[in-house]
Amino acid sequence: MSLGIYISVPFCRTKCSFCNFASGVFSRALFDRYVEQVSAEIGSAGQIALRLGGNLDREVDSVYLGGGTPSVLAPDQLDALFRAVRAEFEVARSAEITVECAPGTITEPILEALLQCGVNRVSLGVQSFVDKECSSVGRLHTRETTLADIARLRAAGIGNISLDLIAGLPHQTAESWNFSLSETLATGVPHVSLYMLEVDEDSRLGNELLAGGSRYHAHHVPDEDLTADLYLASCERLERGGVHQYEISNFAREVTHGLGLRDSRHNLKYWTRQPYLGFGVDAHSMLPATDEVAEKGAQAVRFATPDSLDAYTSAAMQLQPGHARIAQLLASRTLVDRQAALEEEFFLGLRLNRGVSLDDIATRYGTEPVRQYEAAISELQSAGLLDREGDRLRLTSRGRLLSNEVFGRFITERQDEVTVTTEASALRQATKLLAPGS
Repeated sequence: MSLGIYISVPFCRTKCSFCNFASGVFSRALFDRYVEQVSAEIGSAGQIALRLGGNLDREVDSVYLGGGTPSVLAPDQLDALFRAVRAEFEVARSAEITVECAPGTITEPILEALLQCGVNRVSLGVQSFVDKECSSVGRLHTRETTLADIARLRAAGIGNISLDLIAGLPHQTAESWNFSLSETLATGVPHVSLYMLEVDEDSRLGNELLAGGSRYHAHHVPDEDLTADLYLASCERLERGGVHQYEISNFAREVTHGLGLRDSRHNLKYWTRQPYLGFGVDAHSMLPATDEVAEKGAQAVRFATPDSLDAYTSAAMQLQPGHARIAQLLASRTLVDRQAALEEEFFLGLRLNRGVSLDDIATRYGTEPVRQYEAAISELQSAGLLDREGDRLRLTSRGRLLSNEVFGRFITERQDEVTVTTEASALRQATKLLAPGS
């Protein structure tokens, strides 16, 4: 399985009120230093993998710049990051190369840089086609800006475009949501990512909601029931429009390769447990374990960089920056043993609409380990959260709304050293449970 590369760019034009990602508004004076540090980290990938106990494949078939808003970087900074990747890895000619962009940030120089860097997929952080909803959470773009950017990308030859939408924004109604879905379908883009607003105390809007206040338009946020209804309505509307759901938050039009959909190759790596390596602030990685680490009972290693810019950049201030970075990564490392890997097969695989095959899992892990979940599976079926057809398990529509409850049934609490990370920690960024900040 080829490697996926993720690069975090934690810079934004504005900090959206709903965002709890490790991103924000920083002085451009920091951009060059950050790009230099990330480039150096990429150049040390082999040493990092070895020290962390992971096997590193140099063949790469997906590169993803996320954020934050990578398109706020200067063209030469984008170029520097891609040059660092190509100097260290063998990027396949057919690789999927994605950059997250905010509408209104794709200037002519940036568009030219994207093309020169080999970018063939752009994820636009639209969130809504209703200007009032966008401005209420601090977005700077309008519907017209978004439509103009889509047209410019296509004219330049980048037609593989994904749009991000959020259900549950302030002032959103069933009518306004239907308008955003209509506009999305009218664009004809091949991919849509759809998220429900996260009420999280780590975001300004979430904190205000939990406190019962009215700042940040918190008193105009739809309740949970309406937000759930908007999500379910969008699944049906997109399906009728030829944009088919293949994962809890992701929808794509049909093609003749892969899953048969214009899916995100990079994000599929997270859900199918393929290897990926992350660089930059709050970037997560998973690599197969080396023989030495496997002797400790681990099948894979997971690790992550610090989730704040200050903590991340502090490594560069040490006498031996490379050693300091490895020390940070080692502090976050989780060894994934056989039981943990089995759990991941369930709670990651179930995110996909195709679900998981119990026969396939039993072939890899044995019949007896899979049997331990029979009672939980039966209970989840009775609760209407899981469908079972032959050996295949899938989330129901209601199960997708309550997916964390389902996933929790496949995770055992253990105190031993070799444990699995959960979606709330190391997989939080990877599975993109929350709307991206771009």
